[in-house]
Amino acid sequence: MPILFPAIDLKDGACVRLKLGLMEEATVYNADPAAQAREFRDAGFTHLHVVDLNGAFAGRAVNGAAVDAIIAAVGSTMRVQLGGGIRTMADIEAWLDKGLSRVILGTVAVRDPELVRQAAKRFPGRIAVGIDAKGGKVAVEGWAETSQLTAVDLARQFEDAGVAAIIYTDVDRDGILAGINWEATIDLAGAVSIPVIASGGLASIADVARLTMPDAQLLEGAISGRALYDGRIDAAEALRVLSAAG
Repeated sequence: MPILFPAIDLKDGACVRLKLGLMEEATVYNADPAAQAREFRDAGFTHLHVVDLNGAFAGRAVNGAAVDAIIAAVGSTMRVQLGGGIRTMADIEAWLDKGLSRVILGTVAVRDPELVRQAAKRFPGRIAVGIDAKGGKVAVEGWAETSQLTAVDLARQFEDAGVAAIIYTDVDRDGILAGINWEATIDLAGAVSIPVIASGGLASIADVARLTMPDAQLLEGAISGRALYDGRIDAAEALRVLSAAG
């Protein structure tokens, strides 16, 4: 069954959503991220996607207290994955020791791919790579910079590394409810053997149903943020659609 990951993006200790990856375009949805995590758990979600937005720009954990609170609230009942500002083996080990299901390495996957390989070997099944693309090129440093790598180029570097998943975000669609870039996401999933999670733009129950189509079976699932917060997607209905697909 495809997995729907509700998203908690952390900025200045609060649960927010950005538009097009711009920090100045942040909408605060909940000042208590732990309460938001419990709300998602109580709605029936089994997985949670968390991003330290400030940390992604700073290159280190900034919203650590909020993440700790989320882990304390739901870490034993949900599989929580975290990205944003995780740049060293010590960071990776510290977060996994706190009870995260897996950590997501983004900028460091471009800057230091060997660290990703070492981490994937040391922590099997618990290292994901975040690939964020602007105009088809990989964006880093909290989406503030664009590299010359394509998403497929970067993903293929980790083909045999033991990476658990690739989280692919089309930054040009993030937070604007324009629909997931299915073509690029499914193309990426077809180019590598690593499971791919779609992110950026999921807008409606139709997008959730799209996850159940034959060509989308390559995907592990998708991440939903603004559409869940705004009520454009009903959690119970979304989970029923996915469950019916088996």
